[in-house]
Amino acid sequence: MSENHPHTNNLIHETSPYLLQHAHNPVNWFAWNEEALNKAKQENKLILVSIGYSACHWCHVMEHESFEDEQVARLMNDLFVCIKVDREERPDIDQVYMHAVQLMTGQGGWPLNCFALPDGRPVYGGTYFQKKQWMNVLLSLADTWKTEPGRVLEYAEKLTEGVRLGEQVVKTQDPQPITLDVLHESVKRWSARFDSTDGGPAKAPKFPLPNNYLFLLRYAYHTGDKELPEHVKLTLKKMAFGGIYDQAGGGFARYSTDTLWKVPHFEKMLYDNAQLVSLYAEAYRWLREPLYKDVVYETLDFIERELLSPEGAFYSALDADSEGEEGKFYVWKKDELENLLGPDFPLAADYFNINARGYWEHDNYILLRHEEDAQIAEKHGITTKTLQEKIKAAKKKILDHRAARVRPGLDDKSLTSWNALMLRGYVDAYDTFGETRFLDVALKSAEFIVTKQLRSDGGLWHSYKNGRSTINGFLEDYAFVIDAFTGLYQVTFDLRWLDKGRELAEYVIKHFEDEASGMFWFTSDLDPELIARKMESSDNVIPASNSAMARNLFYLGHLTGKTAWTGRSREMLNNMQRELKAYGAGYSNWGLLQLDLALPFYELAVVGKAVDKIRAAFRDYYRPNKIFAGSPGPADLPLLQNRFVEGKTLIYVCVNNTCELPVEHWSDALARFT
Repeated sequence: MSENHPHTNNLIHETSPYLLQHAHNPVNWFAWNEEALNKAKQENKLILVSIGYSACHWCHVMEHESFEDEQVARLMNDLFVCIKVDREERPDIDQVYMHAVQLMTGQGGWPLNCFALPDGRPVYGGTYFQKKQWMNVLLSLADTWKTEPGRVLEYAEKLTEGVRLGEQVVKTQDPQPITLDVLHESVKRWSARFDSTDGGPAKAPKFPLPNNYLFLLRYAYHTGDKELPEHVKLTLKKMAFGGIYDQAGGGFARYSTDTLWKVPHFEKMLYDNAQLVSLYAEAYRWLREPLYKDVVYETLDFIERELLSPEGAFYSALDADSEGEEGKFYVWKKDELENLLGPDFPLAADYFNINARGYWEHDNYILLRHEEDAQIAEKHGITTKTLQEKIKAAKKKILDHRAARVRPGLDDKSLTSWNALMLRGYVDAYDTFGETRFLDVALKSAEFIVTKQLRSDGGLWHSYKNGRSTINGFLEDYAFVIDAFTGLYQVTFDLRWLDKGRELAEYVIKHFEDEASGMFWFTSDLDPELIARKMESSDNVIPASNSAMARNLFYLGHLTGKTAWTGRSREMLNNMQRELKAYGAGYSNWGLLQLDLALPFYELAVVGKAVDKIRAAFRDYYRPNKIFAGSPGPADLPLLQNRFVEGKTLIYVCVNNTCELPVEHWSDALARFT
């Protein structure tokens, strides 16, 4: 691979697409490993830890401006030991140095560039630097380390202490009853920051935070709030109508740069689309908006077309850039669409806003929607059905034509945590729509995790590429796989998936537990130590691994009869009451658990030959505060024991393992929900 390149560094041996992007930089990059760390100690040089990911636009910009520049590279090679980190492969390293940079500067992001002592303790950092500024930083830091090492060491000690203390949870000594009062206060504060015109938060950029809207949806359902569903509907519609949604090919970009959901940052990430599928599927079950079904189907078409491997694994991301330009793959010139669509162009131009509303820059238009189908059909004197047929045909032409363009880069590593999120998305789509192909993809994905990412010692690998499973799993891997397997059990009643989820939970308790707080560390006790062992408790674009584990223990406790696990879940939630009350948007996954613990939670046990038919009947009804257990015959699961009666299919509705008399028709069971 080095024959056609003037430079090749140590990253050439890595599998990460992001690291391989830098393998031919003149910078003598190392991956994070003992060789690099020992080199820094032996040469008494500061370390540069430069962190990013393959789909990151500004990472590409800084690489082109600085890391590909011979003059800059000489400074970096002479003065520092330079380490490149893929944040998706090593979120543990990213957490440590992101926290350090946030403490120093008050903000974070990628690319993340953090300078550290030879032992890894941080001393200075930031995000994107322009070339001249970057060179000044390199020279200044190296000089300070040479002339005033004591000053650098003193600062590093204080900063490292701040990193170690950050986001650690202290166990609540006086636990209070779990009630809705905390959520009422949280939602009241949160709703003051809603954008009532375009949905989402009243700020830019806007990220589609699926967990936020899943919580608001369920909270509104349980409390009877009349305004929240309108905000959720507004947000889901505006996101699906906006440029952040790929109107031709399905799937969402990572975020919108404006308040309108119009101009996306064009990278498309697996984890966003996975959770958005789950969100839109659940929203459809309650609100029955046809748009939500379209979004789920189109997004899963996108996933299968562009991010699904032959092995059943899901790739990580598509780049924002192609041919060196952000968004070039996705935007259109007006005359290009006119030539492509011919006589149907005026209709498509109205539908996709090839006008002032959809104009972006440099004569490019972003496809987006504004009016409902019925409005456009009436304007053009056609039926809604005819409009939809014509738009479907136009989308196919646009998509086929786009396929011939130079494609954005594909990050073809498969991360266990993100794969589990996507697996759960398929489970939820199947549970809502009953589409067998969704279950088929889910089962193949689950088999991939079991056969490739699950080790003989019961642990998980984090990353997979080209037949290689690498990097010991993090808490997020276990948390999301347990959740996916628990969900898969509830739509198949195949006990294998519940057993796998239970075994992984036992592994987590053994290797990740922090006895002092009752929470879990992000890294296993088998991992080499970093300067700080982090604990992830706040929910972001991906829910916190601790909130996901707390919910897992709650569901598994109900399904397996392990009451100690439901108690543990309650203790974890008690630790987060102050944060949840103050900032619901940052703790919405904890809020979902609070709903389940504060309200009656139903266990539906179905036993008998018609178990699958009964399970499918519940598809048309929205009741989020429940779990299912089922078997066609006698079973040992506590919820199912001694409940089989030959010739009958019985449904038991239980709360905390206390069950009412069984019924035989699903509508009678449904009536027992309050």
